[in-house]
Amino acid sequence: MINIRTAEEIELLRKSNLLVSETLAEVAKRIAPGVTTGELDKIAEEFINDNDAKPGFLGYNGYPKTLCTSVNEQVVHGIPSGIVLKEGDIISIDCGVLLNGYYGDTAYTFAVGEIDENKKRLLKITKESLFLGIEKAIEGNRTGDIGYAVQEYCEVNGYSVVRELVGHGLGTNLHEPPEVPNYGRRGRGPKLKAGMVICIEPMINMGRKEIIQEADGWTIRTADRKASAHFELAVAIQKDKADILSTFKYIEELLN
Repeated sequence: MINIRTAEEIELLRKSNLLVSETLAEVAKRIAPGVTTGELDKIAEEFINDNDAKPGFLGYNGYPKTLCTSVNEQVVHGIPSGIVLKEGDIISIDCGVLLNGYYGDTAYTFAVGEIDENKKRLLKITKESLFLGIEKAIEGNRTGDIGYAVQEYCEVNGYSVVRELVGHGLGTNLHEPPEVPNYGRRGRGPKLKAGMVICIEPMINMGRKEIIQEADGWTIRTADRKASAHFELAVAIQKDKADILSTFKYIEELLN
C-alpha cells in the first residue's frame, strides 16, 4: 500500500531529511585524498547521534555501517572501511537517519581533489537528470514519467541507467512502495498523488548498464568497471511542483 502523508508527517519527514543533508555536508568537510571511507563513516555516525537521531542504515537488513561509500566503479552500497581515497576518485555517499519515527535518505557524489573532465561531466549530467525527474514528480503523473525523464536525458548524453536498483517511497520505513525506477515509459507505473513521499535517485554509469554484486554481499559495481554516479533527494508530491524535503544546499555552500 502506498502511504499518503499528512501535512504534519511531511514536516517530520522534512526534519529527518534536512538532518541527512546536514550530515552529508559535515562528511564533505573531510573528503580529501588520504582519508579513509571508515573515517567518513565515523564522522556521520557521531553527527547523527549528537543530533538525537539514529543512523538509518546501521543494522538495516544487517548492514554494518552508517554510510554507504561507493568509490569510482562502485554504484551503491559500498561498505566504509580502510579504503583510502585518492586524488581523482569520485565517491557516492548515501546516508539515512531515523528521527522522531521518520526516515531521511539522501545521496551525493563527490569529487576527491581534482577529477578529470569525463568524471565531471558524469556527475553534472547525473545530478541534472535528478532534477528533471523531480520536475515530473507531481500529482497526476506516474512513476514512469519520472523514469522516462531521467533515462532520456542520460542516454542522450551517452550514459546508461542501472535497471536493478530504483528509488522508493519513504516514511516510517526506509523503503516503502512505490518503486521509482530511473527508466520507463511515460504514463506507466503507479499514479502519483499529493502527500506521497518518494526518493528519486538516479544511478548512472559511464559505460554499460550491467552491474555485479561484490563478494561482501552489499557492494554493487559496474560490470565493465567504468565509473558510476548517484544523487538522491526526497520529495513530497504536490499538485503543481514537488516539495523537495532534503537539500544539496549545505554541501554546495561548502564546496563553492
